[in-house]
Amino acid sequence: MHFCARVVLSAMGIHYRVEGQPPAGSTLIVANHLSYLDIAIASVAVPCAFVAKQEIGSWPFFGPLSKMGGAIFVDRSSRADAWETADAMALRLKEGVPVVLFPEGTSTDGSEVTRFHSTLFAPAVEGRLAVVPAAIFYEVRGAGTERDLCWFGDETFLPHLLRVLEVDGFTAVVRFGKPEVFPDRQTAAWRSHDAVQAMRARRASPTHRKN
Repeated sequence: MHFCARVVLSAMGIHYRVEGQPPAGSTLIVANHLSYLDIAIASVAVPCAFVAKQEIGSWPFFGPLSKMGGAIFVDRSSRADAWETADAMALRLKEGVPVVLFPEGTSTDGSEVTRFHSTLFAPAVEGRLAVVPAAIFYEVRGAGTERDLCWFGDETFLPHLLRVLEVDGFTAVVRFGKPEVFPDRQTAAWRSHDAVQAMRARRASPTHRKN
């Protein structure tokens, strides 16, 4: 999936940048969620498995990409399914695979980082594994804003994808924060949320790695 994500971004003409230290091994990576593009940029940054909503499996490009990467699909409307998802995450983490989670539960317009749901922090908390916050954002050169690239509300997938392909010159960025081990799910959720929110607020560009 790591290689395929690079191919997808290149084919779409999307530049990317990775900031901070990408984690490895049995680590839960938690990030804000702006678009299905987040899957590709996080996969480029670090070989990983994703927790993704079921619908993604049927999408062009991103569906096959998710399946190739061993995505863990979840029915977000079912609490019982959430605990099954937590068990699947625990298995991936036990295998030494970093797992990426979008704990907001949905993509947003980027105006704020919404509350992180705590349920799927359980595998990391119970396993005493590190949780790493990651901030994702999109830098647009020229006309347009990050919000133009976000996929939120009732907009359907294909019209949004076509609009993204028309945007000339933007960079997808993932910024990793410091790992931390938490005593419980609630603490993990609010501290990780605050870390991601703080990184999103710091737009000054530190030392980074380019494609």
